Amino acid sequence: MNRALIIGEALIDVVQREGRPSSEHVGGSPLNVAVGLSRLERDVDFLTSIGDDSRGRRIADYVAAAGVHLLDGSVAARRTPVARAVLDAAGSATYEFDIDWHLDGAPDVDAPVVVHTGSIATVLEPGCRTVAALLDAYRGSATISFDPNVRAALITDHGRTRTQIERLVARSDVVKASDEDLRWLAPDSTPEDVAQRWSMTGPAVVVVTMGGDGAFAVSAAGSVRVPARPVQVVDTVGAGDSFMAGLIDALWSLDLLGAERREQLRAIDLDRLAASVEAAVLSSALTVEQAGAVLPDRATRDAAALESHRGRGREDPPAAS
Repeated sequence: MNRALIIGEALIDVVQREGRPSSEHVGGSPLNVAVGLSRLERDVDFLTSIGDDSRGRRIADYVAAAGVHLLDGSVAARRTPVARAVLDAAGSATYEFDIDWHLDGAPDVDAPVVVHTGSIATVLEPGCRTVAALLDAYRGSATISFDPNVRAALITDHGRTRTQIERLVARSDVVKASDEDLRWLAPDSTPEDVAQRWSMTGPAVVVVTMGGDGAFAVSAAGSVRVPARPVQVVDTVGAGDSFMAGLIDALWSLDLLGAERREQLRAIDLDRLAASVEAAVLSSALTVEQAGAVLPDRATRDAAALESHRGRGREDPPAAS
């Protein structure tokens, strides 16, 4: 099956901007990745935990409208999770959470080509244990991708959480993290040092986003850096998730996903790695130009890529886009 399975939290973001009334939006890092991939015309199954309440129904309607298949068992929580996001003048968000994270049973999905998870779902008990078990179960058929997307407001034991994250890094094929994540996880190391260390524990590709400084990636072939695109930032909500969806899509376009492609992914050359990160940076840039987590569809993303490469005097966009 040429499908993605996304496992993780879905929630309602209650967004507060200075001088404006609060607003509610569908959110959650794994949900955003699922929607982002579907908008890039990938077939996506989503396993989560929401309530059978008004907010849960809003989430279910949202993912259905995006073309994402919400898996059976996802509507079993006592209440739908809520995150309160406070945006500063620069559009950066801080969060407070009300979430009870459980997953029951295994999804009825056969052999996805990629399984992605991250953020709250991978560290919050008791659901994080089910997530880890599912990754182990699907590793025989799928590429495993992981974004720690650390939510410090939910973490009470720094050392335990760091151990959980590093175990998942070692089980994954593709890891994406922000420089803020890495500074929280390893304050005495540079992001570059952490990425290099992680790359030696199991992943074929480790990518680190650095906001306005772009992103870099590490693989067996070496490392690449991609600058950020000049954009007018409205807010950063969903930027990392848009990057993650763009990265998975780019590697998918290169036919590097699936357990049978694990060695090919591990052997990715620097040109294809750079093109994949460029595609992810573009997806993220298109998201931060809009309010809320608005992830681009394929037509929008490809049109922006074509315009960018014409502007640089190149006739054709890179294969990864």
